[in-house]
Amino acid sequence: MDREVVRDYCLNKPEAVEDFPFGADVAVFKVMGKMFALMPVTGAVSISLKCEPMLADILRSTFADVTPGYHLNKRHWNSVKLDGDSTIPLDEVFNMIDHSYEQVVKGLPKKVRERLSDGKF
Repeated sequence: MDREVVRDYCLNKPEAVEDFPFGADVAVFKVMGKMFALMPVTGAVSISLKCEPMLADILRSTFADVTPGYHLNKRHWNSVKLDGDSTIPLDEVFNMIDHSYEQVVKGLPKKVRERLSDGKF
């Protein structure tokens, strides 16, 4: 799967930004300062995404390329292998990114969520 396609999808979320708080090797995608995705800049294509714990377990049991989050809270984060051997359909990866973004947004203060949904940033 193409790293740039996944990167662009993350950055097209409302108010999403790319940051490098852990160094130049890992792109971190944030909304309102909160992480919703992490993706290595080089090497095998993969992405770590926030996930509701029950759904995280379902995804892990459904897709061999979905594992507990690498160096993250394994209950709330999944790492998703996206390199050439991955069997996960692109639309499913996009659904996982959407879910991760939504998990972070729902944890934001109500006024911020309302401004995000109204596009008033």
